Amino acid sequence: MNKDIIIILVEPQSPGNIGMTCRAMKNMGFARLRIVKGCDRFDPESLKFAVAARDLLESAQVFPDLASAMADCTLTVGTTRRHGKYRQEILSPVEVAGCLREQVTSDCRAAIVFGREDSGLTTEELSLCRWHATIPTSNEYGSLNLAQSVLLFCYELGKASESPGGGRPLELAKSEEMEKFFEHFNATLSKIGFLNEQNPAHMMRSLRRIFFRANLDSREVTVLRGMLTQIDWASSAFDGRKRS
Repeated sequence: MNKDIIIILVEPQSPGNIGMTCRAMKNMGFARLRIVKGCDRFDPESLKFAVAARDLLESAQVFPDLASAMADCTLTVGTTRRHGKYRQEILSPVEVAGCLREQVTSDCRAAIVFGREDSGLTTEELSLCRWHATIPTSNEYGSLNLAQSVLLFCYELGKASESPGGGRPLELAKSEEMEKFFEHFNATLSKIGFLNEQNPAHMMRSLRRIFFRANLDSREVTVLRGMLTQIDWASSAFDGRKRS
C-alpha cells in the first residue's frame, strides 16, 4: 500500500522540516512527496536533516496549489489539530490507516495532507479533502512538529499495509473529477438562487461533506453532472427572483 500513498506538505516554512519529513517517510517505507509552494527544499538545512533520504527530496514534486497537487488522487486526508464547525467527523491515524487499507489499490492513489507549521491547513484547503484526521494529543500542549506528525501517520499506515484488506475496494472518483462536479454544482445552485450570495461557501462546505460521504464513483459523478446540466437548461429563463 505504501507506494500508492502520497505525502503532501502545504507551504512548509522550515527547510529542516522538509528534510526530516523525507527521513521519516523513508524510515517507514514511503517514497512519494509533493510540496505546495513553501521554502526551498534544497536549502542546506533540508539536505542536512534528510540524511540518507536525499533521494526523496530530489524526486519531490512541487505544485502551485493543493487542488493541483491532489488532482490525480482518489482518497485524500487533510490533517488538522483544530475542531470546529467545518472540522467534524475527524479520524485518528489508526482509523485513517484502516480506511486506506480497505480502499487503496494500484489504480487508487491516496494523499495525506499536512499544513503549515504555524497555522495548519485553511478551512478552504480542508474542504478539498475527502476525510479529515488528527493526532490525539495532550490538552495541555497539543502542537506537534510537522515531521513528527508525518512519522506517526506513516507508522500507522505502514502497520496497516502489513494486514490483508477487506472486500472489493470502491472505485471512487478522483479529486479532480469531484472538484469539477463541485464547481458545476456551485454554479447551478447560484444560478437558481439557492446559495446565499453573501456567503455561498457556507452551504457548499456542508454539501461537500454530504457528497464526500456518499463515496461517488466516476459514473455517478457523470450522472449528477448530467442532472445539473438539465437544471441549467430548464432554468435558463430564470431571472434570479424567488417566487412566493
